[in-house]
Amino acid sequence: MFVIALRYGAISGAIVIAVIITGMFYAEGQGHGHATSSVWFGYLVMILALSTIFLAIREYRNKSLGGVIKFFPAFGVGLLVAAIAGMVYVAAWETFLQVSHYPFMENYTAAMVQAQRDAGVSGAELDAFIAEMDKAKAAYANPLYRLPMTFIEIFPVGVLIALISAAILRNPKVLPARG
Repeated sequence: MFVIALRYGAISGAIVIAVIITGMFYAEGQGHGHATSSVWFGYLVMILALSTIFLAIREYRNKSLGGVIKFFPAFGVGLLVAAIAGMVYVAAWETFLQVSHYPFMENYTAAMVQAQRDAGVSGAELDAFIAEMDKAKAAYANPLYRLPMTFIEIFPVGVLIALISAAILRNPKVLPARG
């Protein structure tokens, strides 16, 4: 089971990080902001990539358990795939940030402040928002904050897909022997 989860989790995490990083560079090259639109794009990519959870549960059920699996063991496989995908995602993101020195949080907070300005926010309200963004930027600089926050971006999506996949793929009945 672990080998199946490891393979599908690694594939899923690698797909997510590759597409998101490519999308960030593409949007930046096109002069588009990435604050809001990329959030939706990123979660869509996560949903598609984490569909490997379904494939992992199905493979485990069919190849290792003879077509029989109850909900909770199926959900456990899904959670393991989601956790591995999350760890791959975090490790790849950290590596990307360290190697490229990409100013992600600076770009993100600048885009969020600009969105507030574009929405007509000004004065004390804008100053308070900028101060909030400065606190977020300072917190993100700390790996003890950044690592779990990065994991939390992807893992809940994986949990949801694991629940759905386990419900769909569960087959608690022993199949009759063919003779």
